[in-house]
Amino acid sequence: MTKPEILLIEPMMPEIEKQLDAAYTVHRFTSLAQLKDIAGRIRGIATGGATGVPQAVMDSLPALEIISINGIGTDAVNLKEARQRNIHVTTTPGVLTDDVADMAIGLIVSLLRGLPAGDRYVRDGEWGHKAAPPLGRKVTGKKLGIVGMGQVGRAIAHRARSFAMPVSYTDLRDLELKDYAFVSDLKTLARSSEILVIAASGGAGSRHLVNREVLDALGPDGFLINVARGSVVDEQALAQALDAGTLGGAGLDVFEHEPEVAETLRHSSRVVLQPHRASATVETRLAMGNLVVKNLAAHFADESLLTAVI
Repeated sequence: MTKPEILLIEPMMPEIEKQLDAAYTVHRFTSLAQLKDIAGRIRGIATGGATGVPQAVMDSLPALEIISINGIGTDAVNLKEARQRNIHVTTTPGVLTDDVADMAIGLIVSLLRGLPAGDRYVRDGEWGHKAAPPLGRKVTGKKLGIVGMGQVGRAIAHRARSFAMPVSYTDLRDLELKDYAFVSDLKTLARSSEILVIAASGGAGSRHLVNREVLDALGPDGFLINVARGSVVDEQALAQALDAGTLGGAGLDVFEHEPEVAETLRHSSRVVLQPHRASATVETRLAMGNLVVKNLAAHFADESLLTAVI
C-alpha cells in the first residue's frame, strides 16, 4: 500500500522522525520551489508551534488534510483558512506545561539573582581579582502577576507558592481560582506586581498586549518574564524601557521576530535570554513528538484525533 505523503517543516527528535519515515513518505521542507512537483500529493504537515505553516506553503497544497503541530501555539497557522478548507489542526497540549512553567521560574531566579553574571565572573577568572557583580534581588515573597491563567499560568502559580509569592492574574474573565486574585485590568495588575509573567496565547488578539503603558506600570523595580509568544510584548517599547532604566529587567524565552533578537536586548545587563527553549527537554520533546505521530496516525486511519483544535 502506498504511504501517505507528508511535509515535515520543522525538524523533530531523531526517534520521532524515524517513526514518521516508517509510516509516511516524508518530504523535509526546504523551499517553495521544492514543492512544485509534489504539492498535489501532500496530505499532511508536521511542524512546530513557532514555525507553523507559512501562508505560501499552505496555499500551494491543494490536497492538505491535516496540520499536526509540535507545540501548543496555533498563531503561526491560518486557522480561518484551515476551517474553510476542512483541514484538521492538532497541537500537543498538557505534555509541555511543566517544562514551560519550570522555565518561567528558572528565568525569574536567574534574572533576580544575577546567575548569568555570576557564572561569567567565575568562568572569566575574575573572582578574587575584580569587583563582584552587583547584589541580586530576593525572590522569595515577591508579588507575582500572571497574564493568562491557562494550564501554563496555573502551573507557574503553583510553583510560585513554594517561593511564598502572592499571586494575582488577569485573563479574559474571572476564573474564580482559590488562592489567586483576579485583576481585570492589565495595567492595574502590572502596577501591583513586582514580577509579571506572560503565559497568554499569541495571535492578533494579544499582539502588543504588554505595551509601554504596562511596562511603565511595572516600573523600574519590576521584572518582566515571557514564556508565551514574543508578539505579546511590544519589543521596541521593552528595549527602550530597559535602556532607560524604567524597567528593572526581563527574562525572555521568546521574541517578536525570531530568530532575530534586538541588539539592545542582546547586550543589556538587565536581561536573561533563552532561544525559545521552554519545552526543550528530552522527556517533553519525545512526548510532544509522539503525540504528533499519534494524531497523524489517527487521521489517516480515519479515527478520532487525540488533541484536535479543528
